[in-house]
Amino acid sequence: MTLDIPNLKAMDARLRQEAQEEPTLEVPQDPPSKHTQIIAIYGKGGIGKSFTLANLSCMMAEMGKRVLLIGCDPKSDTTSLLFGGKACPTIIETSTTKKLAGEEVQIGDVCFKRHGVFAMELGGPEVGRGCGGRGIIHGFELLEKLGFHDWDFDYVLLDFLGDVVCGGFGLPIARDMAQKVILVASNDLQSLYVANNVCSAVEYFRKLGGNVGVAGLVINKDDGTGEAQGFAKAAGIDILASIPADEDLRRKSANYQIVGTANGQWGSLFQGLASAVAEAPPMRPRPLDQDGLLALFDSKETGGDVVLEPATDADMRGKYSQPAVSLEVIYDDA
Repeated sequence: MTLDIPNLKAMDARLRQEAQEEPTLEVPQDPPSKHTQIIAIYGKGGIGKSFTLANLSCMMAEMGKRVLLIGCDPKSDTTSLLFGGKACPTIIETSTTKKLAGEEVQIGDVCFKRHGVFAMELGGPEVGRGCGGRGIIHGFELLEKLGFHDWDFDYVLLDFLGDVVCGGFGLPIARDMAQKVILVASNDLQSLYVANNVCSAVEYFRKLGGNVGVAGLVINKDDGTGEAQGFAKAAGIDILASIPADEDLRRKSANYQIVGTANGQWGSLFQGLASAVAEAPPMRPRPLDQDGLLALFDSKETGGDVVLEPATDADMRGKYSQPAVSLEVIYDDA
């Protein structure tokens, strides 16, 4: 078999051209055509995705919905709050162990239940020993073998690390695996930078014919300074919930306590989030450029007032810098 290089080059050129063109169709606004809503949640590492998802999934289950929570973060911490801090076997490690033993992976080996929620972790390779994105791809391939497309759930929630840009972490967006994306961020530049990058990815694949949209933003650890609200308004996306920067929430999260229950102090907040997640349509976002993102913050905090000073060749050479002998011929004035 030989590769047709001219055709490959032509296809590459066509895709690049299409990516630069404005799409003529909007993201579909109708309710999802499938019974199951598959929702990908993205955010910066440490921003509180796992906290948000564990409590959201518990509230959805309390409201009578069948929910599957899938952790797609190599840290495998998505389900830690749900399981009271106990780590569950990941699909990647279980698959490796079973393969060495000549056995097949069964659903009971990787999927576990608590608080009415079904949950599993894809996992990932050891540091320096493999590609996390490839681990995500392998994990979903195994889920398909286990019958993923035949499962009966109202919601499948996918927890993705937003500040890793390799292809595996963009699968739900690139392959239309999810109907919509939800962002989790707070009022800090780095988490909003990640949220904006995800918006850019959604927009890019929309231009290539994709259908995934952004359903909205969850503001976690909201201290009331307003930068996340400003980002949502500028990007044209809705705010689904604002979870306050509260000591009670921080303490309970650190102690692996579920607060997404109608019997608790925060029940109404997560009930509202569950309803918003269910009803929010997938919208086409308006990603900000770097200057637009920085404009959400006080320039004194972001370096917006800094003037870039170009370096010189003498700066780079340091103590080895010497005047170059000029070969220019200078004539006396006539």
